[in-house]
Amino acid sequence: QVTVAESGGGLVQPGGSLTLSCTASGTTFSNLRMTWFRHGAAKARELVALIGDSADSAIYNDVVKDRFTISRDNAKNTVYLQMNSLKPEDTGVYTCKATEMGVWNDYWGQGTQVTVAE
Repeated sequence: QVTVAESGGGLVQPGGSLTLSCTASGTTFSNLRMTWFRHGAAKARELVALIGDSADSAIYNDVVKDRFTISRDNAKNTVYLQMNSLKPEDTGVYTCKATEMGVWNDYWGQGTQVTVAE
């Protein structure tokens, strides 16, 4: 059974930074494609960023490109989402999805709340 868990959410002022972490256990982490999604109170879920088995496999939503960076540490079974220059519209629940490449099973975390406000 694959378990996914996010951490690092919180309240931050506009222009500030925050780093989210997502750990996955129960399978070979390096074989997981990791994806961050977010949804707000009045917004549908949207893909924020994903990363495959190498750093150059990262893909970003245009609205966060150049502000957010996704990375992974396979030794720690963890993927990170470094968020800079945060805006109020970045507010939402950030959820991590792990996908077993080749098998294409998806596993979801519970999400972590990010609030950008004064």
